[in-house]
Amino acid sequence: MESLSSTPPAYAAATAISENKIAILTNHIPNPPTINHPVVFPNRIHFPKTSRRLPQVIYWQLNLLLEIAFISENVFSLPRFLSILHSRRFVESSRPNATWYQCLIIGVRKCGTRALLEMLYLHPRIQKAAGEIHFFDRDENYLKGLEWYRKKMPHSFRGQITIEKSPSYFVTPEVPERVRAMNATIKLLLIVREPVTRAISDYTQLRSHAATATLPQQQSLSSTSPLSRSFEDLAILPNGTVNEAYRPLAISQYHVHVHRWLEVFPREQLLVVNGDQLIEDPVSQLRRIEDFLGIEPRIGSNNFYFNETKGFYCLRNETGDKCLRETKGRKHPRVDPVVVSKLRKFFVEHNQKFYELVGEDLGWPEE
Repeated sequence: MESLSSTPPAYAAATAISENKIAILTNHIPNPPTINHPVVFPNRIHFPKTSRRLPQVIYWQLNLLLEIAFISENVFSLPRFLSILHSRRFVESSRPNATWYQCLIIGVRKCGTRALLEMLYLHPRIQKAAGEIHFFDRDENYLKGLEWYRKKMPHSFRGQITIEKSPSYFVTPEVPERVRAMNATIKLLLIVREPVTRAISDYTQLRSHAATATLPQQQSLSSTSPLSRSFEDLAILPNGTVNEAYRPLAISQYHVHVHRWLEVFPREQLLVVNGDQLIEDPVSQLRRIEDFLGIEPRIGSNNFYFNETKGFYCLRNETGDKCLRETKGRKHPRVDPVVVSKLRKFFVEHNQKFYELVGEDLGWPEE
């Protein structure tokens, strides 16, 4: 057999599969036969013996071949596969594309946006951006134009929904209008947590990043640096009132920010995801999202296992187990319960305004 580098990718991959009797795993049939047929596998094709994914171009071309086989309820021979592959009409009608995103996770920072995206990626109908693109909230990126943004998108197949997440979209005033100009029918996911818990998590991350960054000496965590101060000192002013301008607390005033989004988008295009419940019972929240996106329910309890060491759920699929990176789930500092109670009372009015805007009561504690 010729090397992969000198052989058309679909032919090389198909030949390797034929010669090595390696199953191709794909997501096109809901109830596949178990003998001499491809097997269902969410979202991707891989070689099970090595757990390596196929390159995107091979994945695409093999998907084309398998799709026509499934439609006709046959598994064709290699020559038949290749003749179908070179059918211009079939290839052009099935070509992967970088369409505009159909869904954005717009925030909120430190509420589980990364975990939510990784969980959704378990679904075969979901395709995700590799990282935070920050197209709409950073002028230097937005001025590069929509074509630059399009090139950052993953390739997707017919019926797949592409999702990007950049948590700072939620709090940046000009973002809602910019998003609507790109796609007025886009669906928006907003994941939130109890505001005081979110603020403490935000403080913890800011302090952690500052401690590990290479900074000029005058900006290091010295005794005069704001980042060297406790959460209590930053959240409560010397006169005993809440420091509303402290950024972690300002971000947690969700109604201020969601109001801008609901001035631009109808309420039915935004789904509020309960980040606290996502930690405790991920499947229930993911079911709501599957329904919101109009995709069949495919993510279940079998896709998760509880990691006793980390204290939260990790992901599981046929290729193995995956937990979020070590920086996720940082241990929060102990905060004075009196300060926590004071902050929760402060947020009662803000939370009520948020509940009224989104039409949901999330039941956050009031003291």
